[in-house]
Amino acid sequence: MSGAVGETRSGRHPSPIVALWRSSHPGPSVVVTAVAITLGIATGLEPWRIAVLGLAILLGQLSVGISNDAIDAPRDRATARTDKPIARGEVSLRMAWVAASGALVLSLVLSCVLSWAMGLAHLVALGSAWAYNAGLKSTPVSVLPFMVSFGLLPSLVTLSADPPAVAAAWAWVAGAALGVAIHLTNVLPDLEDDAQTGVRGLPHRLGRRASAVIAAVALVVGAIAVLLGPDAAISVLGIIAFTGVVVIAIAGLVLALVRPPGRWVFRLVMLASLLLCVQLAATGQALGA
Repeated sequence: MSGAVGETRSGRHPSPIVALWRSSHPGPSVVVTAVAITLGIATGLEPWRIAVLGLAILLGQLSVGISNDAIDAPRDRATARTDKPIARGEVSLRMAWVAASGALVLSLVLSCVLSWAMGLAHLVALGSAWAYNAGLKSTPVSVLPFMVSFGLLPSLVTLSADPPAVAAAWAWVAGAALGVAIHLTNVLPDLEDDAQTGVRGLPHRLGRRASAVIAAVALVVGAIAVLLGPDAAISVLGIIAFTGVVVIAIAGLVLALVRPPGRWVFRLVMLASLLLCVQLAATGQALGA
């Protein structure tokens, strides 16, 4: 048996900073930040703008992750989630909310440093994500916050430029498609735990197989939008990334049809999603056209 809740095996409480970091969903937070930075470099933002953009996106993502675990703490305790520091008592709910709120405010301040339009767009994206945490995750429209927030991601980059500009329509389509795929597969490993605590979002209502199939189709739609949308010539890197997205998506689709999809489907979608982001980056200046 392990020690008391909130203690390590040595009997000591872990650092609150470490516990908060683990509560922030650091993997997805870092990936989204890396994607924004990569797009910023590809579109030719000045180094200081890239640095501010990256920090603003990271803080925003940390606020979303921590608030998610703070809201879900009672559910996580009910399902004995030992990987959730807030549910384990390693960090207090009050400290978690202070950290999440502080990160949110700092994120928006930094966004406004880049442009007021970037600040407004980031507010909408983060508001959408917080709304998901606050209750939309348990509704049939649980996918909408992902479509909004990821659909806005390319514009968060182009609105950070001088002058700021909204991303091209095809980039919105690609971002929204990416959000659909991530949402529909992200919850697959936790469907049983969610069912115990009354969470019934769109993936829960569709079921594992339908969610996996729609996610694969969404990725292909996003890849086609990036391939055909820009007016600029298609690059070799873009073609390679497009091919990778389609091949991996089709592989996931076939596997989902022949066996019950699980965590491996999410991993395939994440790989295809990263390739879709590479495809987006390969469009360069066309992102804001």
